[in-house]
Amino acid sequence: MTAPRLQVGFIGLGIMGAPMAGHLLNAGHALFVHTRGKVPASLTGTGAVVCASAREVAARADIVFIMVPDTPDVEAVLFTEYGVASGLSQGKTVVDCSSIDPIATREFAGRIEALGCDYLDAPVSGGEVGAKAASLTIMVGGTPAGFERVRPLLEQMGKNITRVGGAGDGQVCKVANQIIVALNIAAVGEALLFASKAGADPARVRQALMGGFAASRVLEVHGERMIKRTFEPGFRIALHQKDLNLALQGARALGVALPQTAGVAQLMQSCAALGLGQADHSALVRALETMAQHSV
Repeated sequence: MTAPRLQVGFIGLGIMGAPMAGHLLNAGHALFVHTRGKVPASLTGTGAVVCASAREVAARADIVFIMVPDTPDVEAVLFTEYGVASGLSQGKTVVDCSSIDPIATREFAGRIEALGCDYLDAPVSGGEVGAKAASLTIMVGGTPAGFERVRPLLEQMGKNITRVGGAGDGQVCKVANQIIVALNIAAVGEALLFASKAGADPARVRQALMGGFAASRVLEVHGERMIKRTFEPGFRIALHQKDLNLALQGARALGVALPQTAGVAQLMQSCAALGLGQADHSALVRALETMAQHSV
């Protein structure tokens, strides 16, 4: 679907935010941006307007996207003195693509909706690769009308776009996603470590497994990273730690046991203790290797 030219804001231009914003700009939309660091030249050189604050972005754009690391960051972007809320006028839409606490998201949505605006939580999955390729999976919580309004823009950034339910439900879905991804990374790491320690070539083992029922995107991408030792971050361990903490906090509140999630969260913590918090989450294998005193 081709979107009409819109006034779009984007706040948070990190590893994933910058390419996501770039797709909106390349689609012909007017783009107003703000970020804590330096705005990439790839955006300023192609027409993005740099704003002095989140409030200015909200004042100039009709639809404002947010892509920042954690719940307190979203709250600050929205509700500080120069935040988004102070620049909104009735009828505008805020779309948070960050991965944050579902309960806080519902509170944020209520405060924005009280201003006469729509609020959608639209966390994404696919990492830096998906952000650059515009192939992200996007899980959306919000009203049907709000979703339909932003869907053409989401389609510029992703391919599998689903409205899961109301406010906060997109974040619930993202937490579930992060549980599955973390457990898959741990499984792939254990399998390749076992194969290597047993004397088999882990690269050939991975190749064989890719043709069977064990095949997965994690085995394909992160299995290769583990073998080639390419741990430059596409999605950092520290951020995945944050997401697993959200899962375990939610589980406690719901009275649900997530024993496998708790275990992989400890492996992530081990990696952080090894100084790998800023490495790609595929570096989870390093914790397993440390325990085994053997490298894949």
